[in-house]
Order: sequence, then C-alpha cells, then structure tokens
Amino acid sequence: MTEMLSYDFMQRALLAAVLVGITAPAVGIYLVQRRQALMGDGMGHVAMTGVGLGFIFQTSPVWMAVLVCVLGAVTMELVRSRGNQRGDIALAMLFYGGMACGKLLVSLSAQAGAGSLESYLWGSILTVAPGDLAVIAALGAVVVAVTVGLRRQLFAICQDEDFARVTGVPVRVLNLLLAVMAAVTVTVAMRVVGLLLVSALMVVPVVAAQQLTRSFAATQAASIGLGVVVSLAGVTGSYHLNVPSGPAIVLLAIAVFAVFSVIAAPLARRRHRAGAGTGAEPGPRVCDVEIPSPTSPGTTTPERGAGLAQ
Repeated sequence: MTEMLSYDFMQRALLAAVLVGITAPAVGIYLVQRRQALMGDGMGHVAMTGVGLGFIFQTSPVWMAVLVCVLGAVTMELVRSRGNQRGDIALAMLFYGGMACGKLLVSLSAQAGAGSLESYLWGSILTVAPGDLAVIAALGAVVVAVTVGLRRQLFAICQDEDFARVTGVPVRVLNLLLAVMAAVTVTVAMRVVGLLLVSALMVVPVVAAQQLTRSFAATQAASIGLGVVVSLAGVTGSYHLNVPSGPAIVLLAIAVFAVFSVIAAPLARRRHRAGAGTGAEPGPRVCDVEIPSPTSPGTTTPERGAGLAQ
C-alpha cells in the first residue's frame, strides 16, 4: 500500500475514485427511482463523440465530452417528455450515432493509436492527469450540490410528475437539470470507470443499498458510501492486477449487491412474519421526503412520496 501511494498517478487515481464514487450514486438514485437505469449507458455512447472531437481539435476530451453529453442529455429529455411512439427510435439513433461518430473521429485524429479510445471506454488509472482531477472535482461538486440540495424537489418529479406539477414544482426545468447532471456525471466518471460501464456505478450501489435501507435519505447516503468503497477497492485492485479500473469497480459493486441480497432475504421474511403476527401489512418502505400538498399550503402528503423503486 505504501509503495502504491508513493506514485503521483495513483494518488490522483484514488482521489478521482472518491469523487466518482460520491457523484455517480448521488445522481443514479433518481434514475433508479424513475426507472431510467440505462440512461447513463446511452449518455456514455453520446459522450464518445465529445472524446473524438477532443482528439480532432487537440483539446481536452473531458470538456468536449461534457459539452456534447449535455446537448445529448437535453435532446434525450425533450424526446422523453413528448412520449410519442417514435421516441425510442430517435434515442436509439442518438446512442448508436454517438458511438459510431466518436470512433470515426478518433481514428481520423492525429492522436489516434492503440489504446487512444480504450482508456475512455473502460477506464484507466494511468490517464488521470492533474488537470483532469481538477475538472472532476469541480464538476463533481456541482453535481452533489444539486442532487443533495434539491433532494425533495427531484424526488417529487421522479415519484409523480403530475402531482409535483400541481404543487407548483417546476417539473420541466428540474427534468432538464437532472438530465444535465447525469450527463456531467458520465463525463466525470469516464476516466475511472469508462464510458461503457459508468451506468453500472450509477445504478448498482443504489440497488444494493435498497436491499437494507428503508428510506430515501438512508438509501442515498448508503449508496454514496458504497460507491466510494467499491471505487477505491476497484482502483487498488486494478493497480495490483494490472487490469482496467472500470471492470474491477463494477464487478466489486455487483458482488456487494449479491451479498446484500443474501443478507436482506431473511430480514424481509422476519419483517413479514412480524407484520403477520400483529395483523398489519408489511407495506412499502416509506420515504422521508415531504411533498407539499396542493390543497392546503404548509401541509404534506407523505403517502404520495412513499416507497422506493423496488
């Protein structure tokens, strides 16, 4: 461990892992709540075009990926909000076009070579430069500030958009903001996890935490903690095993989910028996986020915010 920490690139990689471990689940919990777990995967495809443009113009692939991914996220949200039958086709075109365009641009750039795109696809601890770390820290701070500071409003639109709209919540603005934060998270995490696997780090720690927690706040805190742990462990393991950091992190996250699922099964049975013994239904997990009632200002209707996505 001491030898590993003596290298500057490993110090940067571990700091980046902590930042990514915090940021990805902080956004992912809302995507899981609204059943859009694969949204991050689609954004990763789009971000490849930004990486390719960064190679072509010989500028920072991270910033170019942020720009392209944000534009793609806004487009995805506008298509989703319309809800027409051709929306899925449009999104598929966007995803596959982004991947194909990124690969084509990288192959045409002067920086093209073996591994030029590989590290962005699967993550690499060797690619985290000092400038990248500063960008990751700045963008990660923005994402965490938004997702934690607007927790009640974001939960409201994820749980019931119509109800949130009636209460005066700016649904369209918050939907676009959430999509942009997810896009920024994809670009923040691509150095450590890789574009093809970033969605897993946004989702798996959240569903793992849901196995043992019974409120939204507890799930959010636990998933962020799990994200940090698996990110640090994955980067450390990738150094010792000489493998890409992204697959190592994701496999560890899946292993944690499997362990938590095994632990949660007898606990669920015990709660069910306890509920049966008292004649009460076990019921869904109750969220601690209060949503304003449209009928009487100042009151809340917690039942509309009950439960986490199962």
